[in-house]
Amino acid sequence: MQHGPAVRRRKLGAELRALRTSAGLTSGEAARLVGWHQSKVSRIETGTSGVKPADVRLLLDAYGVADSQLRELLMMLAGSEDSDGRHHWWHAYRGVLPPTYRDFISLESQAGAMRTLETSVVPGLLQTPEYARAVTRAAVEGLPEDRLDTLVEVRLARQDVLRADPPLKLSAVLDEAVLRREVGGPGVMARQLERLVEAARLPQVRLQVLPFAAGAHIGVTGPFVIFSFSSTSDLDVVVLDHLTSSLYLERKEDLQAYTEAFNALQIHALSPEDSLDFIAGTAAGA
Repeated sequence: MQHGPAVRRRKLGAELRALRTSAGLTSGEAARLVGWHQSKVSRIETGTSGVKPADVRLLLDAYGVADSQLRELLMMLAGSEDSDGRHHWWHAYRGVLPPTYRDFISLESQAGAMRTLETSVVPGLLQTPEYARAVTRAAVEGLPEDRLDTLVEVRLARQDVLRADPPLKLSAVLDEAVLRREVGGPGVMARQLERLVEAARLPQVRLQVLPFAAGAHIGVTGPFVIFSFSSTSDLDVVVLDHLTSSLYLERKEDLQAYTEAFNALQIHALSPEDSLDFIAGTAAGA
């Protein structure tokens, strides 16, 4: 269990080591190809030191890695640039967003799939602007209006992953409390429920409601997110949010445990079709 940057360094290092081995190179040979000392390659591969995106680009070129999707993902793990050396959009908010949130956004932007259990609020990728504003205002008391505007702007910008090509595949299990908790007033909540109905009809979104009638379930311990990457499953990670930080779980046994938990939640939840009817019925009665 570690914070995001440490997990990313270790994952990046392990992937670079595997690529070097596949290229038939020793660490010393790789170092000579890029003009470094062998110890630098070793520190990068063990995750004991950070690495700049430009350095990752050098190594990928030296290893003959042509897969653009894999290159993009590894560049993302290295920092705030893409494979062409351009900053990602959230770089403009470095002065506003804490590092753990930037890490979450970077993973979200490159993941192929996201599975999430939400027990209290609507997932950020599906929030309306009014709902996002009400949730953010409640979560951070005394927030100045300009900073609140910025955080809502970031929340909405994140939703572009659902419209990307290819889009992020989102599977979400929502506790019924998410639908019943009135956030921002009746009008805001009514529009948010309508938004969920619209989202549930998207081919890249799978929404399921876990009704109160299901009783106690494995998700009562709290919400979580599982990010999966199409290039390699070795980069998959579980994210747990806390009041002042986020924790990242990367061990295979952790991933297996949370994957099994999510699968169990899907079994106990309403089907996507019945969930759509449930959300629509809740919206009609809001």
